[in-house]
Amino acid sequence: MKKLVLTGAAGRLGTILRGPLSQMCEELVTSDIVESLAELKSNETYIRADLADKSAIMALLEGADMVVHFGAIVDEAPFEELLGPNFIGAYNIWEAAYQHGLSRVVYASSIHAVGMYPKTECIGLDVPHRPDGFYGLAKCFAEDLGRMYWEKRGLEAVCLRILSCAPVGNARALGSWLSDGDLVQLVTRAIDTPVAGFSIIYGVSDNDRCPVDNSGAAFLGYRPNDNAEQFAERILAETGPHDPTDPGQMCHGGPFASIPLGEGAKSLLNIPDEE
Repeated sequence: MKKLVLTGAAGRLGTILRGPLSQMCEELVTSDIVESLAELKSNETYIRADLADKSAIMALLEGADMVVHFGAIVDEAPFEELLGPNFIGAYNIWEAAYQHGLSRVVYASSIHAVGMYPKTECIGLDVPHRPDGFYGLAKCFAEDLGRMYWEKRGLEAVCLRILSCAPVGNARALGSWLSDGDLVQLVTRAIDTPVAGFSIIYGVSDNDRCPVDNSGAAFLGYRPNDNAEQFAERILAETGPHDPTDPGQMCHGGPFASIPLGEGAKSLLNIPDEE
């Protein structure tokens, strides 16, 4: 394709995606709210833009073929803090994509859209929304926005319900882990699948303990290669007994399911620092 836009390019996942996406297009436009990005690819242009600024997003997506929308506050927070980047920002992306005639939005959704389901239920792609906080609620909003823009305006969307894409540091991640390599494959398939309509797919590797059913998205061609079981012996040796009455241990959303609304949860995930 000629022009591909990636939002959230300064984040961990955006940083992983910049190189592979630059190889899929003539021009990669990356965006975030930081002043600049280091080591731009030869065909990459960085544009600083606030997702809540509709005119900035309209300019960002002009002339693009697709947008990979990973920009957001990526933690639970008060509704007022999430309103601009996560809710209004999603609307601005979809509306600008429609106005400029883009073919598809690839969206970083989250397991937190359905995070209150118990992990003893292997949930599929068609379960009703059940968010575990305002962050998850924003993902529900964007998924419904994507479905509406497909059904009313013909704009395709692939919503990637990412479970956890970070180094494995807790027992939950033995089921929820999405490796960096599988992330790249997932986004690549979401871009190059010929027909997507409106689709939801879980972003998770081929873990023995995977708690979700991704079979309904097989047509996208995503075939994960990695398995978190390689970390199980170490992680389980470090983990104390689980409390079956604690929603943070029993629900798909992990600690997001047990914290009070509006309070951050990422610090409770015990994600190890990367070397």
